[in-house]
Amino acid sequence: MHRILIVDDEPLICKGLASLLAGAGLGITDIHTASNGYEALDYLRMEEVDLMITDIQMPGMNGIDLMHQAKLLKPWVQTIVVSAHETFQYAQMAIRLGARDYLIKPLNSSQLLDSVRNALLNSEKPVSGDQDYLAKASSQFRLRAPDSGQSAALLKLLVAPPAGPAQGLALMEQAGIASSGPYFAMIRIRADFGGGNYSARDKDLLAYAMMNISCELLEQEWDPIPCLLPGWEVGALIGWSEAKYEDTTVSKVNQLDMIGRSLHHNLDSCLHLPVTLGISQIARGAEFLSMLSAQAARALDWSGKHPDQKVFYYGDFSWSDPQQEASDEELSAQSNLIVERSKRYIEEHYAQKGLTLHEVSQRNHVSPNYLSYLFKKITGNNLWEYVIKLRMEEGRRLLMTTDLRRYEVAERVGYESPEHFSKIFKKYYGHSPSELKK
Repeated sequence: MHRILIVDDEPLICKGLASLLAGAGLGITDIHTASNGYEALDYLRMEEVDLMITDIQMPGMNGIDLMHQAKLLKPWVQTIVVSAHETFQYAQMAIRLGARDYLIKPLNSSQLLDSVRNALLNSEKPVSGDQDYLAKASSQFRLRAPDSGQSAALLKLLVAPPAGPAQGLALMEQAGIASSGPYFAMIRIRADFGGGNYSARDKDLLAYAMMNISCELLEQEWDPIPCLLPGWEVGALIGWSEAKYEDTTVSKVNQLDMIGRSLHHNLDSCLHLPVTLGISQIARGAEFLSMLSAQAARALDWSGKHPDQKVFYYGDFSWSDPQQEASDEELSAQSNLIVERSKRYIEEHYAQKGLTLHEVSQRNHVSPNYLSYLFKKITGNNLWEYVIKLRMEEGRRLLMTTDLRRYEVAERVGYESPEHFSKIFKKYYGHSPSELKK
């Protein structure tokens, strides 16, 4: 069963696409329509969505900006772009952001349905592909050398800094990272074999499968250098070129957050095995790779304090002493401080159009994933539910105590259109704004 989100500022196009897809026999159970990017983000926050079909040119937030925000929110949601523009630049940006297809208006119904069908089939693959990954891992395991030179060189860099520039360069060349970077981050993945009756060979195969799945995902946008670590952990080194790192339009913490959540989602879907990820900060130069590996390992260790959290970024815990474990009291105080600061920021900015989790997390110098986790753990509600609560309460107050029209109230509480405000209002209170005044 599949859920689709259609985003276009032309109501007739939304209605036509919804009708076409509803009758196509593709197993689609829910179709949501949004008239702009802000509305689409609300649906992504509140609903489960498998595929988003979006226009490029829309008022307020265009399709490219929407794709960027959607990728940060739910990186596993697939996207098909429809546009009246054949501009190569738009197509290039859309494909870079992971678009499954780029279709030109006026749309050909058969072409659109083929594209949607392929996207939905692709979304089903991870759930049923665990045996394929294990078979692939088994084949690689039989063929591999006991210790390749590349893996040995990378492990040396991850264990200790090179003795000097010459040794560092030699090890980088052997490890295959001489042309990567020069900025790097390290990801470590640990499986919880728990009570499962796994032999050493089973664990070897699962480690290989984790490495295969991780590489398949990361290779879509990055050039990862994978390795197997002691204790059946999997490591992946990713790099940024000077130009990529200096691109200030993209938050590097958001990128790492997105990578971590995507990897966890894919590993969980494919192997049905509990995994935890630790992600380092970013540093420049091979001499810091051992530090990055230690950071990722330290991030993994925080799972002992947060057993229900699965992706850990070292920067979220930079306030603590790396030489000793933080006490429960210190951790509780820091967590409460982050949540209280976030609540204050939301209370001051909830009426701002385009307010995002990523903006709130940046103000608190933590990753979006960690902020979401803490907010839910401490308040019992997710962060966006709190934003909606404030917007709805203020909207209701304005409707009850002023003569402002619906579109004016919607504007004042952060909504682009009165129709979308009314939809959210009715879902929240059980009745529409117009029924409130009767």
